[in-house]
Amino acid sequence: MNAQGTERLMLETGLRRALEREELELHYQPKMELATGAIVGVEALMRWRHPVLGNVSPAQFIPIAEETGLIEAMGRWALERACADARSWTERGLPPVRMSVNLSPRQLGSRTLVSDIAGALRRSGLAPELLELEITEGAMMKNPEHAVVLLQQIRDMGVGLAIDDFGTGYSSLSYLKRFPLSTVKIDRSFVNDLSHDGAAQALADGIITLAHGLKMGVVAEGVETEAQLAWLRGRGCDEIQGYWLCKPVPAEEACAFMARHLRTVFAAPAAA
Repeated sequence: MNAQGTERLMLETGLRRALEREELELHYQPKMELATGAIVGVEALMRWRHPVLGNVSPAQFIPIAEETGLIEAMGRWALERACADARSWTERGLPPVRMSVNLSPRQLGSRTLVSDIAGALRRSGLAPELLELEITEGAMMKNPEHAVVLLQQIRDMGVGLAIDDFGTGYSSLSYLKRFPLSTVKIDRSFVNDLSHDGAAQALADGIITLAHGLKMGVVAEGVETEAQLAWLRGRGCDEIQGYWLCKPVPAEEACAFMARHLRTVFAAPAAA
């Protein structure tokens, strides 16, 4: 217990200085549209390189950031950085892709969230429709009435909204209809078992049907095998992300990956 307490104190102390010391960075995981094979988006994922502990898992530092309130400043930084990177990729000749950034429960309750989003878009020059914010079921259901109003303000800006980890929380379907969402993400816990678990298949199939019925896109995360990919394609899933396609990588590697993928996908038409 003493060792755990010491490590927790070290992480909290280090996290308070991580932003000013530029120890945080964003890695990006591409998303592929199944109908065309094109890269149509990326998800920004925060990483922390501690000067003593090395790479610290997000599972360790994100809960601490949330508990201490540091996640608000970290979230603002991530939003600014992600929008700037997305804009820089288009300036370097890549087709525009949708940038997905995760919002924490604390950020969802912040009074400055809407102005933070507007400011990041204005300073980067990124078009609002190229930004998507990912929010978990649990975060929205902490105060669903407030969330409905806030999310509508964000949607009115032209920014997309995705519900993350869908099916793992306790959201009411009546609220799902009220939330102004553009995308539903199938949680990796369902995707992992698609090749052999009938219950996982039924749940994933139901999510796809439900989302499409509500005019929302569907993204499956955690796709790692050809069997999972084939099942999702056969059921009409719109997009996938996961290690089958690409692991989360730094901005430069993500840019290079998308450029290579673009040449591969369109090599035959270009040659013709």
